[in-house]
Amino acid sequence: MPAITTKTRGAALAFLPFLPAGFLLADLLDNPIPIVHKWCSFVLSGGWVGISLERTAGEKIHSPPVGSQLLAYVIVAAFGYFATNSLVPKIKAYTLRKGICGKDLGKKGSSIADKDIPEALGIVPGATFLVCLILCLVGYATSHPTKLLDCNSALLSICFMLFLGFTDDVLDWPWRYKLFLPSVASLPLLCCYNGSTSIVVPIQMRQFLMRDGELTAFAEVAQNFMIIDENAGGSIVNLGLFYLIYMGLLAVFCTNAINIYAGINGLEVGQSYVMGCAVLLHNFIEIRMGNARENHLFSAMIMLSFISVSLGLLKHNWYPASVFVGDTYCYFAGMTFAVVGILGHFSKTLLLFFIPQIINFLWSAPQLFRLVPCPRHRLPKFNSETGLMEPSTFPCKKDQYRWLKRRPDDTEVANMTVINLCLQILGPMSERTLCIVLLGFQAISCSFSFLLRYKFAQLIFDE
Repeated sequence: MPAITTKTRGAALAFLPFLPAGFLLADLLDNPIPIVHKWCSFVLSGGWVGISLERTAGEKIHSPPVGSQLLAYVIVAAFGYFATNSLVPKIKAYTLRKGICGKDLGKKGSSIADKDIPEALGIVPGATFLVCLILCLVGYATSHPTKLLDCNSALLSICFMLFLGFTDDVLDWPWRYKLFLPSVASLPLLCCYNGSTSIVVPIQMRQFLMRDGELTAFAEVAQNFMIIDENAGGSIVNLGLFYLIYMGLLAVFCTNAINIYAGINGLEVGQSYVMGCAVLLHNFIEIRMGNARENHLFSAMIMLSFISVSLGLLKHNWYPASVFVGDTYCYFAGMTFAVVGILGHFSKTLLLFFIPQIINFLWSAPQLFRLVPCPRHRLPKFNSETGLMEPSTFPCKKDQYRWLKRRPDDTEVANMTVINLCLQILGPMSERTLCIVLLGFQAISCSFSFLLRYKFAQLIFDE
């Protein structure tokens, strides 16, 4: 009975981030019975054979209702969850056989410290996700032919990063490649990007660009690098190439931000799952409001499959983890977010869901840029006597890094990650509790992001 209660509680906890998006999804879905009957009749009649070949150039394409399209994506996503959940135990036997495994450094000093844990299992949800996406694209491309190029570029970029992540787990690439190759992977997205490269300037900052109908001195200089719309009173600025560079850097940030905000069981997949639910909720809100439905439907199609395969993997990566996801999953997840942000045309909103990752990057920057000593592993350490996680540290002299010390005479300084910072503020806790606290912070941050996006934005931007 206790085991059943624990599983039930865990399932309820895992489903919690999806609830808001789930309520909107239920409202958007059509009655499934007539839709499934229509699908079966269409397939059995053979009317789908050669449909693209018979279509003339001038023929108008009628897209199926949003509800029926979402229903198809939900069915494919359900397949993705069950496939991932069943394949992970099978594939981990192959990785163990090939020696692709490691020790759980967060269990050092415990009875399971020497147990081999299969690594790089992110390849399972990644490959399953690609299958799901291809199945979705079969129907999506026929009803949205203008997005076919976006679909193919999304597949190419995600597949490239999945390959890079798996080879990194096997070959352990140097960091210079991890920064360069995501930029290459983002090129297909940027090449087919046909959205706006303009941004809306906050009301409070427009005075620095135009006054009394004339460009300011600052705006005159800025005109050499960007285009300021004088007819709009300086409210719109076309960044041109700089906007494309920003989106390329976004892809690099997304892939590496998840990778460096990791180190305890369930955190990599958990944070991605929570962010995926937030992105999906944003898509459903925009679809319901009638804003850029095609773009947000494209994003929802990707996110439904991504959430399902991530949830299937989280079941095995949750504390105590039976598998490690590796860089394979981190790069796959990061590029998936970059794809929906760029091709869904909400790259700026996407960054709002990365608040904990941005904080972690900024706090980690002194160590990442070697201004402060940076050990290879900065994950928290396990105290075998108390069974709790404590902040990991690096040694230093008494007169060094005083701005990081709690006491001036300390000869150790906590590693600069949000995980260690959480332990410093809240005190030692179990690994499971620590992960729940960090995922709770992720969920709260995403909730705050919606407040910024739909309420606070009205104060600084025009309606």
